[in-house]
Amino acid sequence: MTIVKDWTGNDVGEISLELRVAKESTAKGLVHRALVRQLANARQGTASSKTRSEVRGGGRKPFRQKGTGRARQGSTRSPLTRGGGAIFGPKPRDYDTKMNRKERRLALRTAITGRVNDLIVVEDFAVNLVQPKTKELSQALTRWGVESGSKVLLITERRDENIILSARNIQRLQLIAADQLNIFDIVNADKIVATRSAIAKIHEVYGGDAKLATEFTTTEETVEVAE
Repeated sequence: MTIVKDWTGNDVGEISLELRVAKESTAKGLVHRALVRQLANARQGTASSKTRSEVRGGGRKPFRQKGTGRARQGSTRSPLTRGGGAIFGPKPRDYDTKMNRKERRLALRTAITGRVNDLIVVEDFAVNLVQPKTKELSQALTRWGVESGSKVLLITERRDENIILSARNIQRLQLIAADQLNIFDIVNADKIVATRSAIAKIHEVYGGDAKLATEFTTTEETVEVAE
């Protein structure tokens, strides 16, 4: 169970994050493969260098074959001379790595569950930002227990204009919607702040075949959000 905080930083209840994850023996390798895949697929692969056959010039033999005391040369574009072609230089290539969709989702759920100790769940706070205010959001993060200078991943159910404008000038803060999660942002963040509706959305989108429910408990009642 994870404590839920309100806008002022007070505890208002508890919520459970229960997702079907990989077995402990394979979880680390699965998350690693998914992370490597994301980073590899982000590479452009456009680096290119010219070989000796592609470099301009070099049609004339630089000096005669014998009698100079120098090593014989047939072209000024040789990789051994300045301005010549590259030996085994980079060429455009595709770094894309394939991974099954079920494996990707399982790795994402495993990564989220593995960061539960760094997860801070808060009540939906869009209504508290009547207009964009970076200072108010920054102060709220401090009240929620986020240390200054930490890399923070803020997860909301949907894109809200006031939250976007308030968050964009906060250093090391990444804002993302609950249905657009990726494994790099989850692993890279020091703290993950998610709204209660975002947790429900995560269960809805990534829950898969897990027959579980997210329970939000207050002092008065228990509200169940079925997947």
